Amino acid sequence: MKRDSLESESNDCPISASRPSGKWVMTAVVALMLSFLELGVPSSVVATSFFPVQLYHRQEKLETSIRTGETVYLFHSGTRDVKRGIHPGDVLTVHRTSSSCQAKVVGKIKVLSYVGETYIKGEVMEGEVRADDIATGGDVSCLVVSVGICDHEK
Repeated sequence: MKRDSLESESNDCPISASRPSGKWVMTAVVALMLSFLELGVPSSVVATSFFPVQLYHRQEKLETSIRTGETVYLFHSGTRDVKRGIHPGDVLTVHRTSSSCQAKVVGKIKVLSYVGETYIKGEVMEGEVRADDIATGGDVSCLVVSVGICDHEK
């Protein structure tokens, strides 16, 4: 009887060394997983995001101008719309965007040929063109990317 009375006393004790209930363990595990998820998501988003093109090119921007008669390379999307809209011999109008976001015509480029899937080789017909200018023809726009030989031609 003495043994039974000790067991009943220990079961009634509010501070006991018993195991936590299953519900409490599951709640703790879920809370821990959510805290790891909360800490991990922002870092993975930052790791896969890219700087806007304007900020990226600003550091490596060439300030040299390409003058009349010099060769220039243009980058385009490589879609069928570009190949339908721009042909060798076409003349593209070149625009430069100012710091106040105003586009100004700065020259013209004659398309010489396509180079690879996403580049166009051209010749400056008038004006002075710089890297990061935009060349337009019809509904198509291209980015002036270099003043030298493109990797496709090396």
